[in-house]
Amino acid sequence: MQLVTRAQWGARQPDNGHTPVARNRGVKVHYLGTAYTAGDHDTCAPYMRKIQRDHMDGNGWADFAYNFAVCEHGYVFEGRGLNAQNAANGNMTLNRDHFAVVAFVGSSGHTAPTDAQVQGIKDAIAYLRAHGAGDEIRGHRDGYATDCPGPALYALVKSGALEPGDSKPEPTGFAPFPGAAWFKNNPNSPLVTAMGRRLVAEGCSAYEEGPGPRWTEADRKSYAKWQRKLGFTGADADGWPGKTSWDRLRVPKV
Repeated sequence: MQLVTRAQWGARQPDNGHTPVARNRGVKVHYLGTAYTAGDHDTCAPYMRKIQRDHMDGNGWADFAYNFAVCEHGYVFEGRGLNAQNAANGNMTLNRDHFAVVAFVGSSGHTAPTDAQVQGIKDAIAYLRAHGAGDEIRGHRDGYATDCPGPALYALVKSGALEPGDSKPEPTGFAPFPGAAWFKNNPNSPLVTAMGRRLVAEGCSAYEEGPGPRWTEADRKSYAKWQRKLGFTGADADGWPGKTSWDRLRVPKV
């Protein structure tokens, strides 16, 4: 899966934390509902920023509405991300029942997904399933009065063509979890710096100075903020990394 993280597309910080959703019924597919013209891939990140700006400044929402977005080139853009309640399906219950994936497909112009885009939607659905989404694949119009996701995407939903099967794509280019003992041995490693930078990017900094290569109490406090942001409490938010929270942080390989 070709994942583009929030940091990579230049997302703003949300106005408040996302309500966590550990498990639900599945995924609902959306389109843009406005005219859209396909372009080069270097236009996609700016378009993500435009959508987020419209949602936050225009609609007064806390963040980009969808969990993920898929451009016409097949890249999967992180919106609210994994295990987060969205603001796209119509009401609070619908938003909790299904995660939301929007494709860069318009009501005019680019109205049918490319082959790469179809694969990207399947990748996003598989990724969400691997992290708590149920097996249902529905259109926005299923349960809410709307034309979304448009005729072309809805036909794919109804035909089962967006079913990813047993595929469990994971994003590439990120450091695997090195084990809890690695951190408790106070390593001096550039991986600690990379982790700290990701924590800062996620708004979870407890650093008085920038993160450094040696694990410190500031790293533990910052990581505890990240765990709490994910919805962990008590001993599960003690600041010592675990595999689930580490995988969600997506620290680049060094």
